[in-house]
Amino acid sequence: MKLYLAGPIFATPERTWNAEVGAALRDAGHELFLPQEKEPGLDDAGIFAADKAGIDWSDGLVAIMDGPDPDAGTCWEVGYAFGTKKSIVLIRTDFRVLAGSVGGYNPMLSQAATIRLNLPAASTTEVVSAILEALGRIEAGPGRPGPTPNANSGRR
Repeated sequence: MKLYLAGPIFATPERTWNAEVGAALRDAGHELFLPQEKEPGLDDAGIFAADKAGIDWSDGLVAIMDGPDPDAGTCWEVGYAFGTKKSIVLIRTDFRVLAGSVGGYNPMLSQAATIRLNLPAASTTEVVSAILEALGRIEAGPGRPGPTPNANSGRR
């Protein structure tokens, strides 16, 4: 499956996590557009054009939605992917949800998702496994058997 991996890319830990998840998705046979690999040296117009083209190229979008307010660019990418009828997997690993200090998804995000993975405090390995399971369900299509989910999920 051709995937666009959306998420914040401004801090080293964010880029490192994205690179680890991206490598695992590629190792599993998926093609990947990873914005942090395409954007260095581009101005704002170039970033917008490259990322929009990446979403247009993809079959689906995988988006990290951590934090009290998910990254604004990632939210736009989710909305654009929804508008172009892409499959969307939203991931939340933020452990603050366990203490009740992070609210639920904005309805505009939760209702755009094909599948939501709520994995508070999950390791990268657990996150990748859940993403691959979700992608298997999407690839199997509606009404066809796919891997059994081990995380909360939603369908549009």
